[in-house]
Amino acid sequence: MLQADGVWFRHGRDRPWVLAGVDLAVGAGEVIGLCGPSGGGKSTLGRVLAGHLRPDRGRVTVDDAAPRPRRAAHPVQLVLQQPERAMDPRWTVRQVLAATGADDAAIAALDQRLVVPSRLDRFPHEISGGELQRVNLARALLARPRYLVADEISASLDAVTQARIWTLLLEHCREAAIGVLAISHDRPLLETVAGSVVDWTPSPVGETPA
Repeated sequence: MLQADGVWFRHGRDRPWVLAGVDLAVGAGEVIGLCGPSGGGKSTLGRVLAGHLRPDRGRVTVDDAAPRPRRAAHPVQLVLQQPERAMDPRWTVRQVLAATGADDAAIAALDQRLVVPSRLDRFPHEISGGELQRVNLARALLARPRYLVADEISASLDAVTQARIWTLLLEHCREAAIGVLAISHDRPLLETVAGSVVDWTPSPVGETPA
């Protein structure tokens, strides 16, 4: 289980709390939706769960153990709305995927619905936004995570591409029993893809930890 217990976080000692005593759990193979308005701290929670940010109070655990340091292999992968943020624009798609530690055989064995072989030697700016997001999903899956935080991953895509992205992601996550936290302000989408949906309430400004 990926679990946040009493997590507090703020961007500096003199800044308001973005997260105030947050509790959340995602089980292996489970898809949980997190729904709420933009700017309310959902993405910050996703980054804390993935180990990109360290909570000021409380703790995040993965399968009942504290996660490893960032530079070690991490069991939680974060997939963002802007896939280009996860890629060096000077690298080809093949190099982006190889940076996960995957060898040529693993890259060649990828589901071609995620990465078309003819795109492997192109640069990120040479493929469409939908293709780039599928590459981003392939990059995350090649890391063999136990949990995946999907933060507004289809928000900028058309409805048909959204459906393809989520169908592929959920298929692969079911096969590997990967737990998914799906973050979005689009409740109908979350009700379609998630087993249950949590309504996110932004932390009250001025609240202080016990």
